[in-house]
Amino acid sequence: MKVTPAHLDELREAIEPLDTDERRTIYRDGKFPRADKVKNLDERYRWDLYWAASRVTGGLPDSTNGYATSHIDTALRKIVQPLG
Repeated sequence: MKVTPAHLDELREAIEPLDTDERRTIYRDGKFPRADKVKNLDERYRWDLYWAASRVTGGLPDSTNGYATSHIDTALRKIVQPLG
């Protein structure tokens, strides 16, 4: 993973408050927009958390600026536990 520890911590601080039991249940039950189109539920969940955190904080430029999508996804996998 190429995301720095400082950026990983910043991303974690933005995402963890949104990763609630209630939200996890909604995703497990498929009660979110376009759930019928999802092929990888864990990936969808972690990226939805990422975008939700971005909206709440007004963006996450310091955490993700310049990183490839694959590196951000690796960081998200370290932060967000699988739904299963």
